Amino acid sequence: MAATPIVVITGASSGIGAATARQLAAAGYRVVLTARRKDRIEALAAELTDAGHKATAYALDVTDRAAVDEFATAFRSLAVLVNNAGGALGADPVATGDPADWRQMYETNVIGTLNVTQALLPALTASGDGTVVILSSTAGLSTYEGGGGYVAAKHGEHVLAETLRLEIVGTPVRVIEVAPGMVKTDEFATTRFRGDTEKAAKVYAGVDAPLSADDVADTITWAVTRPSHVNIDLLVVRPRAQASNSKVHRTL
Repeated sequence: MAATPIVVITGASSGIGAATARQLAAAGYRVVLTARRKDRIEALAAELTDAGHKATAYALDVTDRAAVDEFATAFRSLAVLVNNAGGALGADPVATGDPADWRQMYETNVIGTLNVTQALLPALTASGDGTVVILSSTAGLSTYEGGGGYVAAKHGEHVLAETLRLEIVGTPVRVIEVAPGMVKTDEFATTRFRGDTEKAAKVYAGVDAPLSADDVADTITWAVTRPSHVNIDLLVVRPRAQASNSKVHRTL
């Protein structure tokens, strides 16, 4: 009997990461949930296990290279890595943006993705049929006012995906990039505005049906479960109400 394929998901404690874990578990994968919030991923692992799926929780900060390297020693073979950990901080213009926010966004979105990908690439290659998923953003493809730091980080992550695909072509590992537009989750905008729920709510005000975490998870699951020879290089997914990063239809 073939072994159950294993998928590692970073940032799995909430939002898109948690939704992706649920959907890939339902698709037959053993999911390894990583995030800094141990209690959240342990609760999700218990939920999935109770539902008859295979799930393990592992507390991990993707910006801690030593911890990432130690985590990677558990895997001789790995089917899928979903690089989901990341996020935005602030919405200040370039002229007044906080360099500490820019640095933290770069460390989490870019260096964190680099750390985990480098550490797990040997196991992905050893599987003979590996997949790296990089969850970037439409912010990695075009800019918008007040988004300089996040846009810069996501451009870095987008280029990381493109370059890795070039460098490992011919190996049994494909690189998939999924770039969501406006997604309404419980935490993304609230974290960006440091707990200011009023500011966070304004991001989605009047927008008819922004994407949900489940919408993006469904997209990731579809891309991952294509036949091995099919590579979804870049998939941009937006709500119908959003034409671009700066053009959104609102009913206000």
